[in-house]
Amino acid sequence: MFAGRDAKAPLYRDWSFAMSINYQDRIPNNVDLGSNRTLQRALEHWQPEFLNWWQELGPRDFQVADVYLRTATSVDAKGWATYGYVRMPDYRWGIFLAGRDPERRIGFGDSYGQEVWQQIPGEYRATLRRLIVTQGDTEPASVEQQRMLGHIAPSLYDMRNLFQVNVEEGRHLWAMVYLLHAYFGRDGREEAEELLERHSGDADKPRILGTFNEPIRDWLSFFMFTYFTDRDGKFQLKSLAESSFDPLARTCSFMLTEEAHHMFVGDTGINRVVRRTLEVMKELGTEDPAAVRNAGAIDLPTVQKYLNFWFSSSLDLFGSETSSNAASYFANGLKGRPDESRYEDHIATDQAYVLEVPDGNGGFKTEEIPMRNAMNDVTRGSYVKDCDMGVTRWNRVIEKAGYSFRLSLPSTRFRRNIGSWAGVPTDPTGKPITQDEFNAQIGNWLPSDSDRAYIMSLMHGVHEQGKMAAWIAPPDRGIDNNPVDYEYVKMH
Repeated sequence: MFAGRDAKAPLYRDWSFAMSINYQDRIPNNVDLGSNRTLQRALEHWQPEFLNWWQELGPRDFQVADVYLRTATSVDAKGWATYGYVRMPDYRWGIFLAGRDPERRIGFGDSYGQEVWQQIPGEYRATLRRLIVTQGDTEPASVEQQRMLGHIAPSLYDMRNLFQVNVEEGRHLWAMVYLLHAYFGRDGREEAEELLERHSGDADKPRILGTFNEPIRDWLSFFMFTYFTDRDGKFQLKSLAESSFDPLARTCSFMLTEEAHHMFVGDTGINRVVRRTLEVMKELGTEDPAAVRNAGAIDLPTVQKYLNFWFSSSLDLFGSETSSNAASYFANGLKGRPDESRYEDHIATDQAYVLEVPDGNGGFKTEEIPMRNAMNDVTRGSYVKDCDMGVTRWNRVIEKAGYSFRLSLPSTRFRRNIGSWAGVPTDPTGKPITQDEFNAQIGNWLPSDSDRAYIMSLMHGVHEQGKMAAWIAPPDRGIDNNPVDYEYVKMH
């Protein structure tokens, strides 16, 4: 393991010199960077700042490791996933947009059916910039949240997956920065600088969205984050991929191809935790959580607590159930519903949406609102259904092993900090309860200090080729047709 920075590795190469080499080779792209000297200079100025940020707040102490990574070098089937060993600071963070469809039309809102925009209408400039900045801010935030996890990775396979997620979040930051530089002038350049000035959990300059200021200190949290919080990212990207601003839509469409791997890491990671726990339960002949913990595995009730925490944290990322901003985004064609083509009515002016909201007396009531104002909750509902598919898969594993325990998603009312149910105490089924009841039971529903301490006690890095931590089962298969025990990370 590395103790601090590797004395043999320079903090950074002289990137001012690196900028003099073929810039097209340094940043693979399909946006014809070489033809726009002004844009090229702006990105040349931003790149060393990004690399300094990566060195300071990216994966700690692994900058000189050779990692078997997937790099996108084009958007076609042959080039978007090219594998090979690379040191993370040398990763080629490319700028790619999905191919342009000359027949594409605005798919929703008041301008439905009209041509999409290749430039931004002036009246939507500030709003689109805010949407892009908010999305862009999440990308470096998650890298910062996860920067220490390499030290406690349960295997080289998992360490490699962590670093793959990290470099792709870096590439997604580049995607948003490209849009800011290319379409928003000085304001965009200043916003791009600020994306590197805010930091996850910083008391003075935190990240924009609260969930991205939550610390991720252990791998169970990492798997939950990549399953639930990156899935929120999927739905935000799908919404923006419907945008009338075509460069944004095309950017997000390609980002979705990479985001799928992040959710795969979470889905299979939780599955492997559950499988290992079931193996221990079978070996011991008991479901007793204390006995499972004594054997060095993660008991299923604790898995449920972490699920409750990260799912409920991610729900708030969609915003309030009733939102005039969401209505405006939809009406103006800025941000649509994920998979808008699935809906029959793309105007949504004559539809209503029914919400269940607190009645102020310990119960709830129904409230009807215009469909456009409910777009946040419509998207959240699609997200919940998508999340439940993974829970169903994990439960099949438990059922097949012969146990009655079942994991479940808590209600969308539970532990909300934004929207109609913000600050309203409920149990995980969504039943309103008193604050005293909530306080008395919270340790049964969310990870307690002792739960977190136990999980951390398991977090010892396993960096030997072919070895796996005892609290997690090995994956079913390796990466890129390589075996599970392949040397995915070569440390120096």
